Amino acid sequence: MKKLRRRSSDVPAILVCNDDGVYGAGLRPLIEAMRRLGRVTVVVPDQERSADSHCLTLHKPLRVRTVEKDFYILNGAPADCARFGILGILKNKVDLVVSGINHGYNLGEDVVYSGTVAAAMEGTLLDKKAIAFSQGYGPNEKANFSAAAEFALKAGAEVLERGLPPGICLNVNVPPLPTGRAKGVAVSRLGRRIYGTKITGRIDPRGVNYFWLAGRQVSGVSIPGTDVAAIEQGKITVTPLHVDSTDLGMVRALKKWNL
Repeated sequence: MKKLRRRSSDVPAILVCNDDGVYGAGLRPLIEAMRRLGRVTVVVPDQERSADSHCLTLHKPLRVRTVEKDFYILNGAPADCARFGILGILKNKVDLVVSGINHGYNLGEDVVYSGTVAAAMEGTLLDKKAIAFSQGYGPNEKANFSAAAEFALKAGAEVLERGLPPGICLNVNVPPLPTGRAKGVAVSRLGRRIYGTKITGRIDPRGVNYFWLAGRQVSGVSIPGTDVAAIEQGKITVTPLHVDSTDLGMVRALKKWNL
């Protein structure tokens, strides 16, 4: 990859976070793509924190370790990493926050649980431009994130150039592409995801009950215009997410209630 040339005064400051942790397979491809856009600082969890949602660590100390120059790991959640990176390390001098590349989609209701999306949303809450990137599981055990990284480069450049409205971050999903390019890009709304409802109970060697909440693989409902449908068509999806999740229609309805 040829690095983009810029004057040093024009080089954007880019913060990279994730929820798959320091060994996440999509992290290094995203870092390399972002280095073509600007000066990269990395803050990621010290272990996998998938499905941590938008939690902050408030009841224990956070500890940061340096892996290499401008690369840090934190014993916290993805949102902690974004917040600490922006406020603690870069002192609010951040032009773009990118999160990912997550190994596995974040479609539809996944965004409620996703630590990848939470890190981007934390950037948005701190008035920074932010994008979350995820790629689906492919048929091969070893994922190739080159297509997702190339799109991250393109999307990051566009956001740096055009900006985003206040309170908005982008959620990007890329299909696994072992044989070629995606079949286009779809700007779409969130779709519908179906989760297993089975809770599996077992007994450990000491006779104590324990449980697994995760069920079968998540599926989706292919509704036209949604990210789920676009992914099924082999397209990259881009969905703008808003911090304000108020349902304005219900606000109007509630005003008519006898409350």
